[in-house]
Amino acid sequence: MNKANRMWRRIIVLAICSIILAVFGSNMVAAQDGPTLESLQASVDSMTISIDTSWVLITGFLVFFMQTGFALLETGLVRQKATVNALLENFIDAGLTAVVWWAVGFGIAFGASSGGLFGTSMFAPGIEMASTPFTYVFPDGGTFSLYVSTLTFFFFQFAFAATASTITTGAMAERTDFIGDLIYSALIAIFIYPVIVHWVWSGSGWLFQMGFHDFAGGTVVHTVGGVIALVGAIMLGPRPGRVFGKPPRPHNMALATLGTMILWFGWFGFNPGSTLGLGGGAPEGVGTFASWAGLITINTTLGGAAGGLLSMFFQFFRSGKWDLTYALNGTLAGLVAVTPACAYVSPLAALVIGSLGGILVILVADAIEAAKIDDAVGAFAVHGACGMLGTMAIGFWADPTLTFNTVMAGQGGLFTTGSTALLGVQVLGSLATVAYVAVTSVLMFGLLKVINRLRVSSKADVVGIDVYEHGASLWPDVLPHPDDVAEAGAPKRAPAVGD
Repeated sequence: MNKANRMWRRIIVLAICSIILAVFGSNMVAAQDGPTLESLQASVDSMTISIDTSWVLITGFLVFFMQTGFALLETGLVRQKATVNALLENFIDAGLTAVVWWAVGFGIAFGASSGGLFGTSMFAPGIEMASTPFTYVFPDGGTFSLYVSTLTFFFFQFAFAATASTITTGAMAERTDFIGDLIYSALIAIFIYPVIVHWVWSGSGWLFQMGFHDFAGGTVVHTVGGVIALVGAIMLGPRPGRVFGKPPRPHNMALATLGTMILWFGWFGFNPGSTLGLGGGAPEGVGTFASWAGLITINTTLGGAAGGLLSMFFQFFRSGKWDLTYALNGTLAGLVAVTPACAYVSPLAALVIGSLGGILVILVADAIEAAKIDDAVGAFAVHGACGMLGTMAIGFWADPTLTFNTVMAGQGGLFTTGSTALLGVQVLGSLATVAYVAVTSVLMFGLLKVINRLRVSSKADVVGIDVYEHGASLWPDVLPHPDDVAEAGAPKRAPAVGD
């Protein structure tokens, strides 16, 4: 549908240009240095490239800035003696992912397809791709080219890849070996995340060809990150002294709140930016990419707002307290839930989806706690459970004028059209993703256990992971380094004669 809209848009532009030429007479056409239809079309294309490239880069910068939000949120929610570790893991994961995504991950995600399972080309993209439009190649031989270059598209997708591994660090906070963190972050960006990207977003992936819809990553990013986080937390074991039913209190809610607000801000790059441009034709329900981006933005806003409100009120009715932590995680849950559906549903449906996310995150967090799984920041409840909720929500509330993916183009949800076809594909895609990610995560973390690089040494349980792994404290005036304490408490040397 996008290809057809693009063709009709060009025809209209050319028709307008022809009228202008006719009005101003044949002399302008005949003039050697005057405009022609070809030059006018080139000007239109050049302007579209500029607009789309600016849009994708700016929204990509916002998605990358979400790394700051994750770092602050996690640092605020963990205990004081693990803050430096949380900051370094979030910071260095972005750099590590950039390198391995460039070398391997991007090619597996978007390269020439091998049976719809993984890509086999475009590894380590170079300057030859700086001006080459990124082109989707479909199994039937058809193609669709963006107005942005392959390198611009690479950067936008890198920002998403960095998010997937960062989700995992939160669940496994305070007790993961640092070398182990580096290893699993690299493996996620090489072997786990890009395979799901290929299935869903490459144009040749088997789920894409079945009509699976995930606009901005509810399955690809959040379900993947959430399932890895859950498997990692289970295989890692709980933090020392963990009392289930009474989670450790976050050490700094100001940092956690600032981190959440940055994440919400970054989500306006995450979701609207996934249009990958503003100059083309969108589904018939909205007409243009620009108006589609507007719909996506309001849906993102309503989903996050509803999630935070419902979570806060739900927890108040349970405890009688206005709980900031639940409001923060509820907002993130609403944002995650609306992410896959934000381009396919009405604002009212986005409000409902976000509300369901705000309640689901509390119920799932309770279930994880009851199962005695130590997920330090509620990563699975927020990202895994609500990512799956949002994926299924497309099958219930999708507007048939907004869906466009291959065989399911024009299909609506159960509550909008009465059809279960789209819902069935969404369930299948979500289950397939969970199965692949769970199996590969068990293998990955199992390998780290075998080489003794999953859990930090038991010595860290005594002195704290910040001191053991990094020799540092975020708050040295409040929580001094043991060496500083020893030096301060050491007996003073008696002065020598003559001193």
